[in-house]
Amino acid sequence: MASNKEVVLTQEGYDDLYKEMRYLIDVQQPENLRKLNAARDMGDLSENADYSAAKDEQSQIEGRIKEIEKILNNAKVVQVNKKDKSVGMGKTVLFKNLSNGKEIKVLIVSTEEAAPLNSDGAMKISTDSPIGSALLGHKVGDVVTVKANRTYDIEIVEVDVK
Repeated sequence: MASNKEVVLTQEGYDDLYKEMRYLIDVQQPENLRKLNAARDMGDLSENADYSAAKDEQSQIEGRIKEIEKILNNAKVVQVNKKDKSVGMGKTVLFKNLSNGKEIKVLIVSTEEAAPLNSDGAMKISTDSPIGSALLGHKVGDVVTVKANRTYDIEIVEVDVK
């Protein structure tokens, strides 16, 4: 990711990343430091598996903190317009897959926030995903075509489901 590339996030996504960063700094790093010190106290570091593991963990923690800092420093938080009834970033959508009748709830987010499940049980899908991009700008009752490995139609049942 380029250092100045703007990253679009929902407020929830921004807050989640900030919380993760604080957890890494306030909990994980001190825990890791204790592991490193304990491993050092064991003596010879050249063949100390605990020391090697703690150093690897330290590297992962620091890398993730830097990654999150870069995202947050370049973040643009999207303000969700509750009055707009069309699908957009930060909106929760319930849709029906017309090929099998199954209803699915998704939260539309940026690529950086996409995740299989969130706390509400809705998948967080990216605006760049086939379903996310097909839904954008549409409203309840619209039937849209999802262009994926196989093309299929979905109908928007509700927007901003909570």
